[in-house]
Amino acid sequence: MQIVILDGYALNPGDLSWTAFESLGEVVYYDRSPADLVKERCRDASVIITNKTPVAADTISYATQLKTIAVTATGYNIVDVEAARKRGIPVCNVPEYGTYSVAQHTFALLLELANQVGKHTQSVNKGEWQESADWSYSKTPIRELCGKTIGIVGLGRIGQQVAVIATAFGMNILFNDIVKQSSIAKAVGLEALFAQSDVISLHCPLTEDNRGFVNKKLLSLMKATAFLINTSRGQLVNEKDLREALLQNRLAGAALDVLSVEPPLNGNPLIGLTNCIITPHNAWISFEARERLLQTTLENVTSALAGKPKNVVNKMPVIGH
Repeated sequence: MQIVILDGYALNPGDLSWTAFESLGEVVYYDRSPADLVKERCRDASVIITNKTPVAADTISYATQLKTIAVTATGYNIVDVEAARKRGIPVCNVPEYGTYSVAQHTFALLLELANQVGKHTQSVNKGEWQESADWSYSKTPIRELCGKTIGIVGLGRIGQQVAVIATAFGMNILFNDIVKQSSIAKAVGLEALFAQSDVISLHCPLTEDNRGFVNKKLLSLMKATAFLINTSRGQLVNEKDLREALLQNRLAGAALDVLSVEPPLNGNPLIGLTNCIITPHNAWISFEARERLLQTTLENVTSALAGKPKNVVNKMPVIGH
């Protein structure tokens, strides 16, 4: 039995181990898989493990020995789950692994916006403190979070953890979610949330209904002193509209861990703006989160091969061939 890992490097750049998978079958490992090689690489696979490499319908039909597809992520839109369902092949994801890491990164971004630690460190390294006439100075306004209002769009596991951390900072918490309730946050409509919040933090999954919903209209409701943070999906934000708002100082700043296209294309409208912080989609990438991700993937594959798949996203009760 062959286990094909299509793009293992992002999950495991060398500080974890795939050894446990070798007890299940022959492991064929690739750091990355170009689109034109995926189909052939999966030809003899009983198990396909993928993170961001698309597994299309033609690959699924070509892999005649295929028994399960394991996605080393929560999002699984890179797999044609309907094609897999028709063949009786379960597609399994990892629904929870990065809650604490992503929430932590959210506040790393927020604190950088509020305190500008990086900018002040650069100032000191350039010798500006030695040359200062005063014993203390600030290159930008420093903002205190206590008493400020954070608006959370999407109150799933990560959104809830962000709310817990915000409470520790003494922040007021609003949220917008169609199904969730909270004892520490107040539910409001989306426009009210954008208008009333000092910080907007996005934690909702991408759907066709909310693609690009952070647009000129919602951005125009924000306070000129407010911050926008996105550690969810880049496609939630209309990047051209956000660029315009930032250039016109209609909000104080944005901090993004995700962009609409990743890696970004040359000419992305947000890269290079002085009031926009961008990190390379690494909120999830702590060692601890990746360790949980790898372990759950192993459990998903083991369970599926035993005929009892779990974390199935295409509702398959049994393994097919």
